[in-house]
Amino acid sequence: MAEHELLVVVTTPEGKVYNHRSYSVSADAVDGGITILPHHAPIMLPLKIGALRVKRFLEDSPTDYIAIGGGVMEVRDNVVTIIANVAERARDIDVTRAEQAKDKAEKVLSDESRSKSDVERAKIALSKAINRIGVSKHRRK
Repeated sequence: MAEHELLVVVTTPEGKVYNHRSYSVSADAVDGGITILPHHAPIMLPLKIGALRVKRFLEDSPTDYIAIGGGVMEVRDNVVTIIANVAERARDIDVTRAEQAKDKAEKVLSDESRSKSDVERAKIALSKAINRIGVSKHRRK
């Protein structure tokens, strides 16, 4: 690996979703947004539901977008490892399914007879669906 690059690896319980050299990676940490550049100090932090933005190392490469459903980021020796509950690259997102999940969650939230736990699960599902829909708009044509 070159001196001025990162290796970004995104893994879920189902396996590796992403593994590329990059110039930077930006994520939504629990305490706010963070961008990691080469030679960043070692750090480990929790991530919330959001989009990863990975600027590939080659100048003409576009930014890759990955929807994650929360997780943990570790940075050490120019390797950024993200372990996420769920992760999907923009190109892999099924927008129809994401919109159906959004509609279902909104329906649960509008039903006042639902339990508190149902409402909390629906809020999380809605957040994930909205994130997936937003990230899908960054797929390359």
